[in-house]
Amino acid sequence: MKITVLSDNIADRKSELKGEWGLSLYIEEKGKAYLLDTGASSLFSKNAEKLGIDLSAVDTGVLSHSHYDHSDGMAEFFSLNGKAPFYISSECEDNCYGKRFIFSKYIGIKKGLTKKYAERTIPVKGSIKLRDGVHLICHTSDGLELIGKKAGLYKKINGRLVPDDFSHEQSLVFETEKGLVIFNSCSHAGPENILREIRTAFPREKVYAYFGGLHLYKSSEEEIRRMGQILKESTLELIVTGHCTGDKAYKILKEILGDRLEQLSVGKVTEI
Repeated sequence: MKITVLSDNIADRKSELKGEWGLSLYIEEKGKAYLLDTGASSLFSKNAEKLGIDLSAVDTGVLSHSHYDHSDGMAEFFSLNGKAPFYISSECEDNCYGKRFIFSKYIGIKKGLTKKYAERTIPVKGSIKLRDGVHLICHTSDGLELIGKKAGLYKKINGRLVPDDFSHEQSLVFETEKGLVIFNSCSHAGPENILREIRTAFPREKVYAYFGGLHLYKSSEEEIRRMGQILKESTLELIVTGHCTGDKAYKILKEILGDRLEQLSVGKVTEI
């Protein structure tokens, strides 16, 4: 398995590759190519071209969740690739908002996009197998709306804002010789919940690696250290994180996890 970062917050200033607040990962595994998320613009495709990656040859696309910084490049991908099915949660709607006090801001997928490209997108309900050893796992934990409320993340339902329960978020999971490799781009539901859900889905499998943001950039040091201990006590041998994790959190997690933790950045290649 080979993972290449096409879009992330961090990019080498000396490189031609550019960064943005968003995430997009290109994954090659057993002769198939996957695209997880499309960042916040067409930047992921420009970086892919500079890296010699042909997005027209992608076999499968996946949207991790309904926020703009992971979905706003979807139209660009569809213009470049006319064949790949693109899997989204059945709960994916243009209804996601960030809220602080009485102020709210739309942060969701471009309005009308899923209807416009209905023939290209495949809604996922629950969990499915994409092919042998490759799965999409949707959230099953109770009480996730409490996390949404604390993070100031909401959905508009029947004209009113309610705390997000992240039912639109899904994990892409690969079975490998080393164990399960999890991709969850923002971990809004909480890495501990995501890990528990996947251990429940695969009770006989070791969880080896975790790729994606951990949504800790607004968290207190106490909360970050608590998460560091959870990850340290897990079976994870490799955690590659960035985007919404935040610089402060990354430094604290690095102190706790050492060589098990690596930084996402545009152009980074990881082989498993």
